[in-house]
Amino acid sequence: MPELILGISAYYHDSAAAVVADGVPLAAAQEERFSRRRHDPRFPARAVDYCLRAAGAKLGDVAAVAFYEDSALKFRRALATWLATAPRGFPAFHDAFPQWLAWKRNATEEVRRNLRATAGDGGALPPVVTGRHHASHAASAFYPSPYESAAVLCVDGVGEWATTSMWHGRGARLSALGELRFPHSLGLLYSAFTYFCGFKVDSGEYKLMGLAPYGTPRYARLIRERLIDVKPDGSFRLDLRHFSYVYGRVMVGRGFEELFGGPRREPEGPLTEREFDLAASVQQVTEEVMLRLARTVCERTGERRLCLAGGVALNCVANGRIVAEGLCDEVWVQPAAGDAGGALGAALAESHRRGAPRAHVGRRADAMSGALLGPAYAAEEIVGFLERRGVPYTRLSGDRLARRVAAEIAAGRIVGWFQGRMEFGPRALGARSILADPRDPRMQSTLNLRIKFRESFRPFAPAVLSEDAARWFDLRQESPYMLLTAQVATGQCRDGDGADADAGDDRTGLGLLRIRRSTIPAVTHVDRSSRVQTVGPHDNPPFRRLLTAFRDLTGCPVLVNTSFNVRGEPIVNTPEEAYTCFMRTGIDLLVLGDFLLEKEDQPPWREKEDDWREAIPMD
Repeated sequence: MPELILGISAYYHDSAAAVVADGVPLAAAQEERFSRRRHDPRFPARAVDYCLRAAGAKLGDVAAVAFYEDSALKFRRALATWLATAPRGFPAFHDAFPQWLAWKRNATEEVRRNLRATAGDGGALPPVVTGRHHASHAASAFYPSPYESAAVLCVDGVGEWATTSMWHGRGARLSALGELRFPHSLGLLYSAFTYFCGFKVDSGEYKLMGLAPYGTPRYARLIRERLIDVKPDGSFRLDLRHFSYVYGRVMVGRGFEELFGGPRREPEGPLTEREFDLAASVQQVTEEVMLRLARTVCERTGERRLCLAGGVALNCVANGRIVAEGLCDEVWVQPAAGDAGGALGAALAESHRRGAPRAHVGRRADAMSGALLGPAYAAEEIVGFLERRGVPYTRLSGDRLARRVAAEIAAGRIVGWFQGRMEFGPRALGARSILADPRDPRMQSTLNLRIKFRESFRPFAPAVLSEDAARWFDLRQESPYMLLTAQVATGQCRDGDGADADAGDDRTGLGLLRIRRSTIPAVTHVDRSSRVQTVGPHDNPPFRRLLTAFRDLTGCPVLVNTSFNVRGEPIVNTPEEAYTCFMRTGIDLLVLGDFLLEKEDQPPWREKEDDWREAIPMD
């Protein structure tokens, strides 16, 4: 019988659970998908329950439970920080210390308490082992990768002390090479600008990344001179006089305002040229630091393959720069690179410590099963839901379903696509997706305003058949997890070189949205970049069939692929959640497995609340 290890991350943000069997990931999911509370930090009780059911096991069958970080060491860091910043740090100390004193300094005991409630039978609990935050990130990056050996780089906000770490993975071993420590953090630098531009920390960083191409990096020099001192090897120090996160309740204060010409943008307030340029500037500096770090870890290890994890590894533009610069031959990014992936990393680290092999390496495939590690719903469950609701549907399957849906998308209709196991990580990859025609120049605006109910500047990502990717994007390698950005291929740019004679005079800020830059404008950002997902011959068969049918019908092997949710809501998990999102929005068709639902055929939709959107917190 395979040895099962349960991994858990919790108590900060994006709590999750994962289970591995002899080093092979069997199941993984974020708690938010079950609780419907975005970035849920609480103990992942429902994710644990799902993972055990997916493994066909009870808690007593698990050899060990691995927690992703050392809470006692984290407490010592917090305490040292409060003492070092006294008396300015007293408000933050006053807010946080009671929880630390009560339970957070020994989070593994809290894990045991919650596991006892999960077990519910009074039996003996498996041993709970504690990892280190960055060791869990490194394990999540290297162990499931397709490489026998690789350089490993982890960059995030902060774990216990580490904010950046370098590793060398060989076989089933990971060796630490060095780290940078709190309060000097590239992730916290980026979050400071996220906060200053009016977005939520630990949530809105991807908005800042999407905003960057609208601006010019006119503050980049100021950031380098006044905020961060970067050495040639990528190591850095922040000038802490300009930040408040060390001692306060917010990321930045008066020093930041003086440096950048006024107070922070109010959340949901109008975006100005300053925000565009701040985003462009910190993005440029972040890319420069990541390039130097990547070059250093590859040189120190002598490796030509690089694995990435940590929250900053979700910055697909920086990842794309590493690939484009040719610093190594291949880059592999853990699809759940943030704290949720720490649950999987902790489980993998413990499994390989106990001698599990990396059997997948010889097959030149990763061990993530396309990140499709979440719950699936059988046809009987789906049809049972449909019959209970009394909603009309058509049942199709295989190529017939793909051809029908492809024709609907080509006719301008928007499709909610719910197939198989849910994705692990923040990206929808063709299991819980909203799909549309990338050739429609109005589609980017339509999806943002009528479907997702979100800011107009937000870009959308393309999914493309891997064999056709080179003709549509300047991409040097496959990108199965939508974590690399590449330029749209020159041959797809409008008028051959991307020029647009009809652009008009307004070419700054959000006016850039009105310029059509390529044959696939709905997935072409204002700098002609795209966050690409490649879909290979062995990836996600229903999604690949649909892409193939769309190519056969239109000559275009690309679809708009965005997550199946609205702004502020987690990605849908169940058929009922998918149906609710379908009926609340401008989605035209819903595909639940083999079942096709058309909006015009559905009974009238009635909400429990007058305005359901007010019940969903802003992201």
